[in-house]
Amino acid sequence: MTTPYDRLKALGLTLPTPAVPVANYVPYVLANGFLYLSGQGPRRADGTMAAGKVGSEVTTEQAYLDAQLTGLNLLAVAHLALGDLARVRRVVKVLGMVNAVPEYAEHPKVINGCSDLFVNVLGDAGRHARSAVGMGSLPGRITVEIEAILQVDG
Repeated sequence: MTTPYDRLKALGLTLPTPAVPVANYVPYVLANGFLYLSGQGPRRADGTMAAGKVGSEVTTEQAYLDAQLTGLNLLAVAHLALGDLARVRRVVKVLGMVNAVPEYAEHPKVINGCSDLFVNVLGDAGRHARSAVGMGSLPGRITVEIEAILQVDG
């Protein structure tokens, strides 16, 4: 049986070390069979964040990759919380926020970076309800911020 970790390896991806919160919050809350993941951004292995306005400074294609990276950071926090991504029964809900110019209209294409990653790593358990919205700004001018709610076993 293929595990989420096998799928990550097949994609050429490894889970990063989760970021330490920079404010008064926790990276996750596990309650009543649900894992609530705080918003994550496109933090690279060197600790820098992908930044810029989508639709002017950043292309949709680059922002898609930023959302994929953000999804990988969310999976890293889920692994920290659960010890095993195989405990994810279902990704229930994703909220994707895109730092975009007012006339930008391709928010769903950007957040597909995260959604596609979840399905590729978690299979059918990665399919989820979702909102993809534009924001006038995000902390540190990051291109995307994404949060998620997961239903988990045990």
